[in-house]
Amino acid sequence: MRYVALGDSYTIGTSVTPAERWPDRLVAALGGDAGPLQLVANLGVNGYTTADLIRDELPALEDLRPGFATLLIGVNDVVQGVAPATYESNVVAILDGLLARLPADRIVTVAIPDYTVTPAGADYGDPLSQHDAIVAANATMARLTAERRIAFVGILDLSLRAGGDRTLVADDGLHPSGAQYALWVERLLPVVEALIRHRAALPEK
Repeated sequence: MRYVALGDSYTIGTSVTPAERWPDRLVAALGGDAGPLQLVANLGVNGYTTADLIRDELPALEDLRPGFATLLIGVNDVVQGVAPATYESNVVAILDGLLARLPADRIVTVAIPDYTVTPAGADYGDPLSQHDAIVAANATMARLTAERRIAFVGILDLSLRAGGDRTLVADDGLHPSGAQYALWVERLLPVVEALIRHRAALPEK
């Protein structure tokens, strides 16, 4: 299946090599070239908000024709102080835009990690208030995906480990390292495998 990853710096893998990015690691964990997913595009852009994704990434799907998609978005809405109601309405637009192109069991959403425990975290707002805003944004995404029967994978707890393990932080002191992304993929893998098996088991129409 043609796989497209949508998101921000966490999807494009700022400060790690392409092979260390979690979408690339996910494809490799599923068997690489011999597996069920082919990563045809990573649309993630450093600094993108939900509004940016709606403007630039969703329209790109028309030509890319994905059979599978992942979504991780929202941290820059938090950093920029986007109103929760605006964030929610944008997430609705994104999820419904994806559902117009893909069935629900061909979409996986990933939680926003908590950057506030990293060495550079305090440069992007008060850690306590930003942590609370990230938790709230994740709760919104979890609720909206559940309403649409779209998988949501929580990785917030994994990101919090970076507070005591600097090997989980990239050299920029802010973004996840390849080692942290490997932990994400361990959690994503069974979810994605289950969705793929479910689709494969469906009778032909």
